[in-house]
Amino acid sequence: MTDAEWALVRPLLPVPGWMRGRGGQPEAYCHRAILDAVRYLVDNGIKWRAMPADFPPWDRVYAFFRRWRDHALVKEFHDRLRGRVREGAGQDAEPTAGVIDSQSVKADAVVGADSRGFDGGKLINGRKRHVVVDTLGLLLGVMVTAADTGDRAAAKVLLAQVADEHHRLELVWADGGYTGSLVEHCLAALALVLAIVRRSDDMRGFVVLPKRWIVERLFAHLMRSRRLARDFERSTSSAEAMIYWSMTMIMTRRLTRSRPARA
Repeated sequence: MTDAEWALVRPLLPVPGWMRGRGGQPEAYCHRAILDAVRYLVDNGIKWRAMPADFPPWDRVYAFFRRWRDHALVKEFHDRLRGRVREGAGQDAEPTAGVIDSQSVKADAVVGADSRGFDGGKLINGRKRHVVVDTLGLLLGVMVTAADTGDRAAAKVLLAQVADEHHRLELVWADGGYTGSLVEHCLAALALVLAIVRRSDDMRGFVVLPKRWIVERLFAHLMRSRRLARDFERSTSSAEAMIYWSMTMIMTRRLTRSRPARA
């Protein structure tokens, strides 16, 4: 991180328990060095044991990553950054509309049979990333499943989680794969309007569809992180955490670029 990025990020970091009088010992390494190490891994797609010597030892970095994953601290950090980005764009911190979609990616050999499958539509053996984004393309929720999991089944769980966390959410756009009983379920159980953006039958080739391009842009951003070009994580929780880490990098750069230069 640059000094400007660190100045922006530091106040948003979760406060360690020992600084709040909850016991425990101070960490041996600076948070900035650890964050840089995790960002380096996500961006460059290296193995944990291949961490360069400039960073803290790989096992300490992984212990930090695992703790933030298990206690949802990376999501907390991500959500604070998202609120800053939305406010900087002139929006309320909490969204009222979003877009849902899924992306199938190939899985590495370390991914077990219990969390991988074959997507017959995309002809991909691996995992599927189900995401909900706001109208700025910022992540509201993510769930990683086996690639053979149906979009409607996963959306039923994911939308319930997102609606529980974002009470102002009223409208979600989706493609034709989310039609059927899911539309009625969202309205009755979640008070969400699930609007289907359909592709016309007479369309040929690539066509940018209203609202759906927003979530496709997010997938394009994720694929620029080498760790996310394939699914290398043994657990789906780690795969979800990697996506949150990638989005924190994107939002940090976005906030830094949007800040006015000092006189």
